[in-house]
Amino acid sequence: MNAIDLLAAKAIQLRAEGHFDHESAEPVPSPCISVCRMSPDRSHCEGCFRTLDEIRLWSRADGSLRRGIWEQLLGRAGIGLEAPL
Repeated sequence: MNAIDLLAAKAIQLRAEGHFDHESAEPVPSPCISVCRMSPDRSHCEGCFRTLDEIRLWSRADGSLRRGIWEQLLGRAGIGLEAPL
């Protein structure tokens, strides 16, 4: 399985568990899949597709911002889910 497949599977699982629901009190889990390597142009991580700024911001981000980061990284990875986060 490649990084995009792992990330897509994680997103599908988290959605099914309700982590992307705006009313959920549960924290939005990190998209990290332990493939921590920057792309050759240093625009994003090749594992989770977050930018360096998004990675730095993650620990202080609230649920809304985390869901927004997830949307951005899924777009970067070319992963489409059936409904927006």
